[in-house]
Amino acid sequence: MSRERERPRRESERPRREGERSRREGERRRDAERPRREVVTSPRTTAARHPRYPASREIDEQTRLGEVYMRSLVRTQFRLALFVCTVLGCVVGGLPLLFLLVPELREVRLLGIPLPWAVLAGLIYPFFVLGAWLYVRQAERNERDFAELVERER
Repeated sequence: MSRERERPRRESERPRREGERSRREGERRRDAERPRREVVTSPRTTAARHPRYPASREIDEQTRLGEVYMRSLVRTQFRLALFVCTVLGCVVGGLPLLFLLVPELREVRLLGIPLPWAVLAGLIYPFFVLGAWLYVRQAERNERDFAELVERER
């Protein structure tokens, strides 16, 4: 069997290694003397990335995504309209039914006019105006929310 021999070190190698060691120690000392570096980062490190196409562009170009956005707005407005019409229809349709089922109300007079005539011919209109005002207010709120949604996508 052959034995592995250790290669004798040359004298010229030793000073180079020692020179490297002393050089590294000198760098460490200089680094210790230098003031410590601070890393400064932006406070918006978690900023949202912008989508390739803003939602308003999707709507303008009538893409499938834009159609989904518009369909959701139209559906919301339609639900609101159905709700307001249902409430007003129940009130207007329910009043004659109320007067039919409760005969005592038919006999009541308001300023010489029978109560059913006074209510159905005149007193119901302020409620229509109130319902219309609430509808417009809610519809504008829906549109404002939709606009914020579209702008937030940017």
